[in-house]
Amino acid sequence: MKTLTLTVALLATAFTLSPVARAESLGNYELRVEGRYDFHTWLWAMSTCGGSLESPEGCVHVLAIGRPIAKAFNYQGDALLANGRYTLAVDVPDGLRCGDVYYGPVIPTRDVYSWDATTLVGTLESSFETGCDGAPGGTYTYPFTLSRL
Repeated sequence: MKTLTLTVALLATAFTLSPVARAESLGNYELRVEGRYDFHTWLWAMSTCGGSLESPEGCVHVLAIGRPIAKAFNYQGDALLANGRYTLAVDVPDGLRCGDVYYGPVIPTRDVYSWDATTLVGTLESSFETGCDGAPGGTYTYPFTLSRL
């Protein structure tokens, strides 16, 4: 009986101390970006990094699925947790839309999402080398929220 009790206690400790992504962050979320010139809404499916329960602590894998799927570039990457904030950086080939939002030209962007792990409120910094109609490059910043589905 003592051996069984000791084994259960050791297993409980091992599972408690093993590095895993924050369980409260895993699942499906709706991403709402305010003010971005885009006709898509986004679903973020968050899972453990590397698809394992032994993923690095403070890391969630984000798979972004555009809705509607027409003309959407689905992206993915690992978001790392530091000081209570997750940060995800992705290269998006159609991140900046020019002219007609659906048929107009698109420009690639480097998008960096940063959000509070507790409130799920953050900012998106979308950087581009050249703007619409040959304008200089720059960075646009947008607020966003994540809502669990």
